[in-house]
Amino acid sequence: QVQLVESGGGLVQAGGSVRLSCAASGGTFSMYVMGWFRQAPGKEREFVAAISWSGVSTYYADSVKGRFTIARDNAKNTMYLQMGSLKPEDTAVYYCAADLNRPLILSRMAHEYDYWGQGTQVTVSS
Repeated sequence: QVQLVESGGGLVQAGGSVRLSCAASGGTFSMYVMGWFRQAPGKEREFVAAISWSGVSTYYADSVKGRFTIARDNAKNTMYLQMGSLKPEDTAVYYCAADLNRPLILSRMAHEYDYWGQGTQVTVSS
């Protein structure tokens, strides 16, 4: 059983930055593809970014490319999402997720991730 806990959300002004963390326990973190998703009120959950088990490969949604950076520290069993140049449309609950079954694929499909955190709210004010 893998447990994921997000932290670092909050209220930030447009143009600002925030870093989210996702702490993992109960599994072999260094073997998993990890991803970030977000869900705004009244909208479906959407892909934000994914990172390979080694951290070498990353994949971003077009809407965040160049503004967000995904990273991981396998020694600390933690994944990060550095968010910059924030816009009000980035307001959402942000979730981290682990894909245990596809170590060579960075998926943008939520249903292909096996474990999820509880989410952390990020609110960007204009």
